[in-house]
Amino acid sequence: MFYPQEMTEIELIVPAKDIVAVTKVLGGRGFFQQTDSNYLSSEIKQGSTNVWQEKAVAYAGLERRLQNIIQTLGLNEGISPSAESETMVDIEGVRPTIEQIELEVKKVSDQLGAENKRLEQLQSIIKQLEPVADIEFDLGAIRNSHFMYSILGIIPLANIDRLHSSLTHIPFVLLTLRQDNHEAVVWLAGAKNNHDVLERAARSAYLNAMSVPDGYKGTPTEIIASLQASIKTIQQNIEAQKQEITRLNKKHEKQLQGIIWDVRSARMLADAVVRYGRLKYTYLVVGWAITAKLTELTERIQRISKETLVETYPTTRNSVNQNVPSSLDHPGIMRPFQMLVTTFGQPRYGELDPTLLMMIMFPFLFGAMFGDAGQGIVLALLGWLLISKKVKALRGMASLGGVILACGLVATVFGFLYGSFFGFEDVIQPIWMSPVKNILTILMIAIVAGVILLSLGFILGIINSWTARNWSKLLFDHAGISGLVLYWSLLGIGASAFLPNFPVPQVVFIVLAAVAGAGVMFSEIWKHLLEGHRPLIEDSIGIYAIQAFFEAFETLISYLSNSLSYVRVGAFAVAHGGLSAAIFILAGLFGPSTSIGYWLVIIGGNIFIIGFEGLIVGIQTMRLSYYEFFSKFFTGGGMKYEPMSVRPANEVD
Repeated sequence: MFYPQEMTEIELIVPAKDIVAVTKVLGGRGFFQQTDSNYLSSEIKQGSTNVWQEKAVAYAGLERRLQNIIQTLGLNEGISPSAESETMVDIEGVRPTIEQIELEVKKVSDQLGAENKRLEQLQSIIKQLEPVADIEFDLGAIRNSHFMYSILGIIPLANIDRLHSSLTHIPFVLLTLRQDNHEAVVWLAGAKNNHDVLERAARSAYLNAMSVPDGYKGTPTEIIASLQASIKTIQQNIEAQKQEITRLNKKHEKQLQGIIWDVRSARMLADAVVRYGRLKYTYLVVGWAITAKLTELTERIQRISKETLVETYPTTRNSVNQNVPSSLDHPGIMRPFQMLVTTFGQPRYGELDPTLLMMIMFPFLFGAMFGDAGQGIVLALLGWLLISKKVKALRGMASLGGVILACGLVATVFGFLYGSFFGFEDVIQPIWMSPVKNILTILMIAIVAGVILLSLGFILGIINSWTARNWSKLLFDHAGISGLVLYWSLLGIGASAFLPNFPVPQVVFIVLAAVAGAGVMFSEIWKHLLEGHRPLIEDSIGIYAIQAFFEAFETLISYLSNSLSYVRVGAFAVAHGGLSAAIFILAGLFGPSTSIGYWLVIIGGNIFIIGFEGLIVGIQTMRLSYYEFFSKFFTGGGMKYEPMSVRPANEVD
């Protein structure tokens, strides 16, 4: 719980005849991460092809084709079969079946697509003809004229003058058949030998010509009636094609669902084998396994392949190997806070996992800043609603439900401590104190809480350095022992200066600060001395002195800013009460407390506070967690544990 799961490096030498069975065991358990060892292959003739690579490509192609078929038929892929087949599906065995189904589906799909396209075209033509439906003239006569070229269409009203200007050099007729405030239906006509000039002018003026397909004659009203009759026939054809797709859906549903899972499993297995090292008669498999599951894994491998050789290499937390995968395995209640941690960075294998601390600290800081019993209950209910996934539109935020629920519950507790209920300060008596009435006290408490959290961060950083056996960082880093002593000494100097009866003399803190400050300021020299490196200073003494001074100054500034950052916890608690008071003042402008307007403002104000201020407080809580607290001990940068899988993701072992 306090560290990522312990991992063990594992190497297998597997006989070629057992490679499929062993790979299924490795990929079906969920606790083996494969390392690409293909570069270790030997006995491969130059120019020869990788059989497993060809299989992987072939299976991937079949899977894509099956997905297209299933999508066309409107099927779902179903649930993968729980039984694990002993052999891989034969490519040539399933290919004819897939091709036959694909041919049936494609024929119907193409016909349906063509009918839908034709339907859209005819509907578009009707839309074009509707503005001139009541005009009595034969469109066919205009289109088939031997001596005249004409265009019937819609033009922006402002472009009619431009059209006139473009045609000043040729004879033409332009009739406006109908117009409104923005557009006009016009008929442009001229000699047929000037058709190119007429077309250019029409395009320049954005004249959108109406097009009528061949076979439709008569007035616009008659053509629209003919088009509607054709549309009715097309719609009947479309319905028939949809019924055919429904028939194919029922006919092939079970068959397709079975084939796609077989093909997908085979593709995933082939992808895994491609990354193995290929020897003459065996395969070399390298990877990482969760140590707690190692015995179970090796026993299953030995049961299905007694000739497989298994070598394990346990890894310590202080290992120099930085490629050890980091696996976090927390109970469901901690998963939302694990997500917050991994958003900042994946813990390294030898690094403390701050998920438990995050689960305690994040809701505590949020609740302290957003302390209101009524609004906290609303947030808790919202978190529960997100977790339940009952609202389809909010399912994408389900991962945040646990965090919001916890923050809402803690905010409710602080609401009772502060005596605040939906902004009302006189409904319940504060168990502790009201932030608005005790501003200086709440700010001082926030600073003290920040000092405690920062000190905890220093201690965790020291533990990380101890675990990694990084002695120079442990002793001299700004977040190590020297940094912690310097921080506490500076606090002691400040406390002894402002508290007249402070029990420890100020000179003690000054001496400690000087010693610890020298450790932090000249950490590079001490590090080189400790590790036996020469030279102690890579640059000139002058440059190093300037660099060391500014780094030490930056460290002091960071200590001060980190400590003062926690003032915002108290400041937001006060601001929360102040904002609620402002809502009540605004509500009073709309009438007395018995009026509807008054309560509408109160309800709207609470919704605003829960949404807007809740978001701001959440951001501030995340900042305090990430940049002030995590910076003292958490580096991240770990390699995420991604177990090999040769079985579909929704298949439960």
